Amino acid sequence: MAELRPFRGIRYNQTLVGDLAAVICPPYDIISPQLQQELHRRSKYNFVRVEYGRELPQDTAADNKYTRAAATIEQWLEQGVLAIDKTPAIYLHDHYFIHEGRRRRRRGIAACIRLEEWDRMVVRPHEGTLARPKSDRMSLLRACQANISPILALFEDREGTVSSLLSTQGKKHPVLNPDNADGDSHQVRAITEPGAVEEICRCFADRPVYIADGHHRYESALAYRRERLSSSPAASPDEGFNFVMMTLVDFSDPGLVILPPHRLVRGISKSTLSGLMGRLKSFFEMEELPLDKPDVWREFDDLLTGVRPGDTGQVRLGLFGPAAERVFVLRLLDFASARQLMPQFHSELYQKLDVSILDHLILEKLLGVEGEEMAIGYSYDKRDAVRRVLDQEYQLAFLLSPVRPEVIKAIADAGDRMPRKSTYFYPKLPAGLVFRRLV
Repeated sequence: MAELRPFRGIRYNQTLVGDLAAVICPPYDIISPQLQQELHRRSKYNFVRVEYGRELPQDTAADNKYTRAAATIEQWLEQGVLAIDKTPAIYLHDHYFIHEGRRRRRRGIAACIRLEEWDRMVVRPHEGTLARPKSDRMSLLRACQANISPILALFEDREGTVSSLLSTQGKKHPVLNPDNADGDSHQVRAITEPGAVEEICRCFADRPVYIADGHHRYESALAYRRERLSSSPAASPDEGFNFVMMTLVDFSDPGLVILPPHRLVRGISKSTLSGLMGRLKSFFEMEELPLDKPDVWREFDDLLTGVRPGDTGQVRLGLFGPAAERVFVLRLLDFASARQLMPQFHSELYQKLDVSILDHLILEKLLGVEGEEMAIGYSYDKRDAVRRVLDQEYQLAFLLSPVRPEVIKAIADAGDRMPRKSTYFYPKLPAGLVFRRLV
């Protein structure tokens, strides 16, 4: 199914830039204005200048953050700040990080993947997208003619074939080994031996890949490919624009961490807020826990994930806000009743997701939020979400359980997509370790 190829990666020249941790950056979608400024200060070679450059008041069609990103790449290549690997490679990336007090490793391989339209089911999405981020990534792609940051994708390795191949390659000396300022560390190894590359590519010939993080980048690459083919219909199928850079991680990788994007809501009228609990009781059974109770969050997690004896796997959500000293666990009473208020064009699997019930039934129907960006915020830590309500930054916090990898696969296999911001793959892949030019 999926066609993998090695590529000649572009990497920083460590003898010139020094500490690699000072020059890599997060992907564009989590770079706040404050972080953007900090990254600029961190190093004059920080990759934020390419990944997510500054917008200036005097920007024009000929001089803007996208054209400046392209010019920066060219300048750094000329100066030797960046260098292009001589031999095409598949890059083995071990990403080390701390989560819940434990050191973990997420192992992936960065390669080129042939772009496929969604209906071919070779590359499968699991979330929806928005027009604005796609436009941003498309503009960067046009200007730079490069895949600046990798898409994170998942694959199934039931037989352990890929894992075994990578275990052998993992004994090689890293070509990159930065410890980053946020506590993460990375080891990148270049797999260049033709036999090893061929074996890895052959493993993917009979399996699909699933986009985890980077839907906007993939759709932008698809749109760019269509654009190029419309002007050059006789172009070779081996042209660089027919491929996109991905980092592929096994569904069963022990370092695959998926966090739930808890919803934070504000801008609700007093009348709507005062009647919320009564409306919720029409659909949910409620159990409340005092915040000052010892081990409250352990008990909350047990209730939310349904691990108590007799639990049958119903939809469960957490809620904080209606009473400052209590957190509530909501259990859906009757799916059939809730389903009447859900989008009917989605699969039953989609309709039974906690996040779907929250977004469509509670936020849209009961609160009338309708996905307004200014009314909804996100947090990936339940204690942080509660604190932000206590600080009166938001009125309500709705707390979710993490989505399991097998659910993501099932949704994608069904040809459906989860609501936006249903998953957060932690930590994000950095930009600037290795990237790829299309030409």
